[in-house]
Amino acid sequence: MTATDPKADLHFYLQSARDALLWKLEGLSEYDARRPLTPTGTNLLGLVKHTAGVELGYLGDTFGRPSGEPLPWLEDGAEPNADMWATADESREHVVELYRRAWAHADATVDALPLDTVGRVPWWPDGKDEVTLHHAVTRVIADTHRHAGHADILRELLDGSVGMRKDNPAVPPDDPAGWEAHRDRLERAAREAERNARR
Repeated sequence: MTATDPKADLHFYLQSARDALLWKLEGLSEYDARRPLTPTGTNLLGLVKHTAGVELGYLGDTFGRPSGEPLPWLEDGAEPNADMWATADESREHVVELYRRAWAHADATVDALPLDTVGRVPWWPDGKDEVTLHHAVTRVIADTHRHAGHADILRELLDGSVGMRKDNPAVPPDDPAGWEAHRDRLERAAREAERNARR
């Protein structure tokens, strides 16, 4: 077994989630990139905007390394959930480029500091606001992968596109008829389980 670089491992998993999240925007109209697809308004471009703010906060401000990026949707008095959707005036290009700048800033923080560096999360309660860089990076990885999973489902609902990455869909190949038959089988199993539970 060969030794690995913990920072390289963390960066690999963070970057894979970042790439997956942006890939889900490719080929979509402005409407489909922004349209709310759940009762709480979850949408693809909003997930990217939110995740940019997460990286700039946890892997920037927390360690005394502010990015200087204006994030009015995170300021005091901002509308609740303003970071979870893009206004008509916020172009997709602007949000994506903000996210890429957030990556660069976060990566510079990780490169510059030891993983045991302690920072303070500005929005956590006093006395419970200390976090190591290792913890912060792990938190951002978990958050980004969670939102990439949301994006997987949203994109499938929009146009049937599925997969983890362009080069690795991570789902078995099948045609639409095969997937429909699979879904019907699952529906039958769920209904049968419900009937069995009521006996």
